[in-house]
Amino acid sequence: MTAAPPPLRARDRVLQAAPGRPLLKGIVNATPDSVTDAVRLDTVERQVAHGLALAEAGADLVDVGGESGVTYTGVTAEEVETARVVPVVGRLVAEGVVVSVDTWKPAVAEAVLAVGAHVVNDVSGLRDERLATLCADTGAALCVMHTRAAPKQVHFADYAGAVVDDVVAFLRGRMARAVELGVGEEQVLLDPGPDFAKTPGETVAVLRELGRVQALGRPVLLAVSNKYFLGAITGRAPAERLAGTLAAVAWSADAGAAMLRVHDVAAAADLLAVKAVLDGRAEVPEVDPDDERLKWIRAT
Repeated sequence: MTAAPPPLRARDRVLQAAPGRPLLKGIVNATPDSVTDAVRLDTVERQVAHGLALAEAGADLVDVGGESGVTYTGVTAEEVETARVVPVVGRLVAEGVVVSVDTWKPAVAEAVLAVGAHVVNDVSGLRDERLATLCADTGAALCVMHTRAAPKQVHFADYAGAVVDDVVAFLRGRMARAVELGVGEEQVLLDPGPDFAKTPGETVAVLRELGRVQALGRPVLLAVSNKYFLGAITGRAPAERLAGTLAAVAWSADAGAAMLRVHDVAAAADLLAVKAVLDGRAEVPEVDPDDERLKWIRAT
């Protein structure tokens, strides 16, 4: 059995994964161009409703994003991104949801932190160090991701066959810099950046040696939902990658990941619940023997 990952402090919350059971981070895309959304959430009401539904389905926190990571559209203006995410974040926080915001822009981070966001999820690898200062000032958690690409740009770095070395060195250095800027180590979450500036093969190489990232002493987030490396393995388009995603979720749980960023929270939560029972970490819940719904499908 894997040991429990280190806890993560996020303002007034302490987020702690159990051994073999990563925390689940559901996704709310407040964007018009996310590649992974089967249905567009085109109003604040729908976005908030989706966030609440994710929490009800088992999400331990919800990640709100106002700019898609796709590289075929340009950078979103700060004021546009802010207008997209602030109303959603404020309302989810007011409902008691732990909220992460996916942004690399300090102006956006400052605005969402002002309405109570708990985590800044920086997919730029701390290109702008003001993000660390904002987290230091508010006590919010900071997720630092490995990438060698500028936001919204396609770039495959030459790692000279040593991609894992690069990921470990990069995350170690960025974490040290964040701490220098006042972020407590207990506020740092690390993300090895599957698919970011990496080929599918390089992503898999990093995942296979995840223990080297975990040895940095901080909890590790894995964003494996519907990713390109799964498409490379299965030959399936993004909307057809649920089975591949769930396989990655199960593997990640065994590997000791602290947090998983997923689109289908209910399916991931079901997988982890069944796995916990079969692994002997939980027992079968009490079942009402008269609940016919659990027994079979009736013809209508």
